[in-house]
Amino acid sequence: MISQGRAVLADFEAVYVDVDGVERQMPWAWMPEVVSELDRPVRSFPSYRGQRNFPGWYWSATVGRLVGYESWVERDHLVALDFDPSVVAMVSQPFWLLWAGDKGKQRRHAPDFLVRTADGGVLVLDSRPLELIEQDDRLVFDISDRACALLGWRYAVWDRLDGVLVANQRWLAGYRHPRCFDAEVTGRLVRTFQRPRRLMDGAELAGDPLRTLPVLFHLLWKRHLLADLTLALSDRTVVQAAVDADMPVNVVPAR
Repeated sequence: MISQGRAVLADFEAVYVDVDGVERQMPWAWMPEVVSELDRPVRSFPSYRGQRNFPGWYWSATVGRLVGYESWVERDHLVALDFDPSVVAMVSQPFWLLWAGDKGKQRRHAPDFLVRTADGGVLVLDSRPLELIEQDDRLVFDISDRACALLGWRYAVWDRLDGVLVANQRWLAGYRHPRCFDAEVTGRLVRTFQRPRRLMDGAELAGDPLRTLPVLFHLLWKRHLLADLTLALSDRTVVQAAVDADMPVNVVPAR
């Protein structure tokens, strides 16, 4: 039992699904060796009549494939991660963390997401509105935190995000696919927004808004154009071209 003592690597094991779809169990200490292989959920996402949560699949522009979620809160977190330029990979339900609980009974927990970042870091996330966290959840989250710390990984429990930010990111996510890119229109928009101006004013200056707006929203998603997304996005939103496309605010939570 580790809930009341100091955790060590030997206290934990992990189960994950490899690239061939084979379930494998290993000592927790070995996980950094296979973390780059984690791209499949270790368990399914059940869906049934009368279900109170809302599972589904989100196409991630970051990894170019579907990533599962089990609630709208998780979906909003997925969109935020997909929007973050520091994120290079993400997988939902990445592994089972195994440990001995009370009276030696095995416990296990599958965190909601594992995220790899451009600096080589690993972040393990659980999505849970803070008001819904119960005592047993706190124990599981604390053990998960300690297990991740042993590997030099960050761990966080993510609450609901700000509603305005969520709405803005979800809108821009509708234009995340590369098909929304147009090189000619992009050039005109970037030149138009070299100085800050209202979104619709710039869209009209760059051409027919029916053609320029989808590209404009794609460029906001890609951070080539910048706007204050803590305020509701509208035709009056002030937009400007990024000095550096990699300069935007990082949404990955710090531990």
